[in-house]
Amino acid sequence: MTPAGVEAAGAADEPWGRRGTAGPAIAVALGFDGLSHAYGKVRALDRVSLDILPGEIVCLLGPSGCGKTTLLRLASGIERPIAGRVLMDGREMAGPRVFVPPEQRGVGLVFQDFALFPHLTNLANVMFGLRALPRGEAEAVARLALERVGLAAHALDYPHALSGGEQQRVALARAIAPRPGVLLMDEPFSGLDSRLRDTIREETLAVMRETRATCIVVTHDPEEAMRMADRIVLMRGGRIVQVGTAADLYRRPVDLQAARFFSDVNEVPGIVRSGKLATPVGYFAAPGLAEGSRAIAAIRPQAIIPRPAQMCVPGRLLAKRFLGEVEFLEIAVQGLEAPLKARVRSAETLTTGHDIGVDVAASEVLVFAVPEA
Repeated sequence: MTPAGVEAAGAADEPWGRRGTAGPAIAVALGFDGLSHAYGKVRALDRVSLDILPGEIVCLLGPSGCGKTTLLRLASGIERPIAGRVLMDGREMAGPRVFVPPEQRGVGLVFQDFALFPHLTNLANVMFGLRALPRGEAEAVARLALERVGLAAHALDYPHALSGGEQQRVALARAIAPRPGVLLMDEPFSGLDSRLRDTIREETLAVMRETRATCIVVTHDPEEAMRMADRIVLMRGGRIVQVGTAADLYRRPVDLQAARFFSDVNEVPGIVRSGKLATPVGYFAAPGLAEGSRAIAAIRPQAIIPRPAQMCVPGRLLAKRFLGEVEFLEIAVQGLEAPLKARVRSAETLTTGHDIGVDVAASEVLVFAVPEA
């Protein structure tokens, strides 16, 4: 049974250990300088440069195949770049004439599939990265790491006896036990049951903060990146598209594709007139765009505000669905091919099939030039 399947079957996770008890590491700065890599004729990374501060938590975000995991593998030393350099505290780990093997880099790894040895106990799995220590000392350190993740009582069990979330915690304990200066995690929560993912992510983040290690987390989930990261690195086609805080990337995405990645948007076309984009639902500031040029207003669903009929832009409510905290609306507006999608706190007074007014909060609208074909 897969890890996710184990959790779906209802296996209960043990409580996590006491916060503040994970052993601290000496964080190092991590740098990528013009890094490129390829698999055959497929270019996976193209001249990527990035500096990560000691103790910083950075999320690599992007769709499958954008180069996130490749960058992680190059940082760890699992693979060697075809060009560029990997640096730790300014020291070259990989480059044209240098290659330091993974075991000499002081890096902890948590893989997507956890990569636990099924024939070893959980304790032995954690001790695997502590082979430089005397056996007694290694066992003591491993038990402390298992205690921090709440699995001390399962030290002598085997991974198959644990739920997916608990296996992930063993993998985390194994990664932090040697107190690495850099901790690398490749989509560590993607295989977990959605009911437990938030809790496991929150506790894992607490452990990461306690170790003070420099951390890179690979994810394709924008919300996960925003919850965890000090900075987010958005990647596309083997290159870095944008780097910044969650607020930077959400409020000021560099292009329409980036805006789409962080939230659903209604894409409303229009023409730039006197510095504003004229659309069927209103006029929106379009700084830097040429007069008469075509552009797109990316309107987030929460920007759509239903008003009484005869107010604002006329529309008709086509559908509404209750989603708990919000209600999802589809509204037809003359001049638009597709209905506007809206998320509102309450739509109890609105009736499907009736006319309504449509207002738009300009603060939730982003304007972009029409992407080149």
